Amino acid sequence: MIILASQSPRRKQLLEWAEISFEVIVSDTDESFPPELSFEDAAIHIARNKALAVALSANPAVPVLAADTIVVCNDRIIGKPRDREDAISILHTLSGNTHRVITGVVLLNGTQEKAFADVTTVTFHPLTTEQIIFYVDKYKPYDKAGAYAIQEWIGVVGIKSIEGDFYNVMGLPVSRVVRELV
Repeated sequence: MIILASQSPRRKQLLEWAEISFEVIVSDTDESFPPELSFEDAAIHIARNKALAVALSANPAVPVLAADTIVVCNDRIIGKPRDREDAISILHTLSGNTHRVITGVVLLNGTQEKAFADVTTVTFHPLTTEQIIFYVDKYKPYDKAGAYAIQEWIGVVGIKSIEGDFYNVMGLPVSRVVRELV
């Protein structure tokens, strides 16, 4: 049994698929980070803050798992879209380009911490404005870093290549998490 310090439905689904017993406990946390951190360290920093916030009120005998996923394109972090226009703009930026999806993961077990970042490289085919608008209007990807979910329509038709863990792009490198839990 672990505590998942995340409201992400995708992270919940991945843990269910891995048949990991968990309960969800979340706490509002600051998602800022020191500007001198690398992208990988920034994702870990945010995940650590989430884990620590939940661990303060949780049973110390139960491990806490927290994660944060960021998308980096052209050396710039692309967060969750603010609105429809921002989602369309983000997808135009990703269209025909390669970006990195970085998930920082922190596992707290009492006083022990395991922290790592998993990086997956994703390349999109060029997307038409019509394809982008269709996706944004139908799937409303406003809660997703990079304004897309790889397991939805846009991933099926828009992704040219992927290097790394597919599930990392969904929000959790679950096979590595399973290995770290052992």
